[in-house]
Amino acid sequence: MVLGVPSFIMENHSFKAKDHLVSGAEFDIVWNENKKCFQTLPVPEDMELYYDSPDYISHSDGETTLMDKIYQRAKKANLAKKFRLVERCNRGKGVLMDVGAGTGQFVRYAQERDWEAYGVEPNDQARELAHQKGVSVYKSLSVQKAPVYDVVTLWHVLEHMADLDKNIREIYSVLKPGGWLILALPNYRSLDAKHYKSHWAAYDVPRHLWHFSKESVEQLFSDAGFELKSVKPLWLDAFYISWLSETYKQNKFAPLYGFALGLASNIAGIFTREYSSHVYILQKAGEPV
Repeated sequence: MVLGVPSFIMENHSFKAKDHLVSGAEFDIVWNENKKCFQTLPVPEDMELYYDSPDYISHSDGETTLMDKIYQRAKKANLAKKFRLVERCNRGKGVLMDVGAGTGQFVRYAQERDWEAYGVEPNDQARELAHQKGVSVYKSLSVQKAPVYDVVTLWHVLEHMADLDKNIREIYSVLKPGGWLILALPNYRSLDAKHYKSHWAAYDVPRHLWHFSKESVEQLFSDAGFELKSVKPLWLDAFYISWLSETYKQNKFAPLYGFALGLASNIAGIFTREYSSHVYILQKAGEPV
């Protein structure tokens, strides 16, 4: 190991990971020296095909399998925690944009608490489910003539964006001076990532095009005019990702082994500060208006 990086992952080194969800194809994960993170290559021309699966839970409200049921309940339990974080950052109510809103649950949760809240979701199926909830969700983030949002959230979304620089510029342009950007991202330096190696479910190729560490996030956003204020763990992610990783390994005791490894990863994170997923709280430069 070097600098906390798993031994099979080294800078300037590539490795392969498999798409377990749709195609079964292998993709290369290579070091991007400019952004100081890993990148999935090649990028498929028709990425929507790789989201076209009934097992892609983020675009569905379904509860068919045990994993579906647990995921949906965990997602609902996380809504309050995420929202408290948003309100603490903004110190009250405001205007929010949730990028990668999925089926619109977080946007609706904010609206029910008297926030002016909107969403962006490129997937047609997920967007339709959001509309059925009465949630305003758009297909893409449009650049406004003037900054309009107090908070922009991306809950496990940035890693899906092909053109990072363009998307970050767009987010910067719509945030008010002093506004808040809140990101949730997997962390390839976590214990569960080291344990599962190329089977780690959070690589999720080719849907996850980028693979970040705390250092790469801080550099990427400081270059774009944001200040990283704090980093917090997402405790439940370790259990879900480990369970899914065990499933990919075809372990018939996947829930049990996944729980044990997720617990071990969270305990290790207390000492290393490297959790399975992190929430990054960033602030746009400038005084609030």
